[in-house]
Amino acid sequence: MILCIGTTPAVQRVMVFRKLVVGAVNRATTTMDGAAGKSVNVAKVLRALGESVVASGFLGGARGEFVRNHLKERGIALAFIAVSEHTRQCTTVIEETAGTQTELVEESRPVAPEKYHELMRLIRRRIKSCRAVVMSGTLTPGAPIDFYLECTRVARAAGVMSVVDAQGAALVKALKGWPSLVKPNRAELAATVGHAVKNQAAVVSAMRELRELGAERVVVTAGKEPTLALDGRNVWRVHAPRIQAVNPIGSGDAFAAGLVWRLVRGDDLGEACRWASATGAANALTLMAGEVDRAEVDRLAKRALVERLPECRSPNPEGRRKVES
Repeated sequence: MILCIGTTPAVQRVMVFRKLVVGAVNRATTTMDGAAGKSVNVAKVLRALGESVVASGFLGGARGEFVRNHLKERGIALAFIAVSEHTRQCTTVIEETAGTQTELVEESRPVAPEKYHELMRLIRRRIKSCRAVVMSGTLTPGAPIDFYLECTRVARAAGVMSVVDAQGAALVKALKGWPSLVKPNRAELAATVGHAVKNQAAVVSAMRELRELGAERVVVTAGKEPTLALDGRNVWRVHAPRIQAVNPIGSGDAFAAGLVWRLVRGDDLGEACRWASATGAANALTLMAGEVDRAEVDRLAKRALVERLPECRSPNPEGRRKVES
C-alpha cells in the first residue's frame, strides 16, 4: 500500500476550444470533469500502474463527495477528513489552434487546526501498513508549516519510504525529518534554496544543498528539459521521450507516482527516473491530469534516455548534516 497525502484536492474541469477569444462567447468542443490536485493525481497514476493506494487529506461539500466517488470508482482507498469548507474547483482551458493550456486555479480555504490533528492521527494509523508515503502540494492557508515534517518523522519511525513533492517553507521544514526523497521542479528548487538555478551546475549545487539539509535523494524536474537526480554518490540526467502533448498539467505528479512505483520495486534512482519520465509523458497524452495508460508508459519507457554524469560526492562523508529542530 502507498499512502498519498495532500490537503488541497480539487474537482478538475477540462474544456477544449478550437480557438479562444478573450472577451467573447467561446463554445467548448469537449468538456470533462474529474478529480485532481497533486496528491490525488499521484494516487490515480499509482493505481493505474497497478499499486494499492490510499488517498488522504481534506474533503468538503458536494465537490468533496464527487472526489470521493471518483476515487472509489478507481479502486483507491480513502482516508479523508470531512471539513465544512468546500473542496475547490480548478479548470484547464485548452486551445487547439494555439496549442496552449491555461490553468484556472481556485485557491483552497483555511481548515481548522483541530482538523490537522485529526488527519495526523489517521495518518499514524494508516502508515503502519504502507511501503511508502507521498506528500504532495501546497498546504491550506494557515496550516501548520511543519505538517509534512511530522508526516516524514512518522514515516521514518515506521520504516516507510517518505517522498516530499513540495516547495518553500513546507519543504525546508520537512528536510529536518530526513525524507527518503524530495522532488521539486526547478522553480520550486529555486524558491526553496532562495536563489536562482539557471543552469545544470547551479541545479546540482542546489540539490547538494537539499541533501546537506537532510534529503537522502533529490530529483529535480524541468518540464521539457532533462530531469536531474542525485543520491549523494551519483548524478543522473534523464531525457524524457519526445511526444506531442495534449495536456501536460499533472505530468509532474505522474512523474512522482512513476518514481515511487519503481523505487518500491528496488530500482536504483536512475532507472526509477527513466520509468518516471515515461509516466509523466504518458500523462501529457491525456486530456485529464492523472489519467495514464499503462501500455503507453511501457512504450515510452523504451524511448527515455538516462545518463550517469561524473561522480558527485558530498564533502560530508555521511552525505548530509543534521539539522536542528
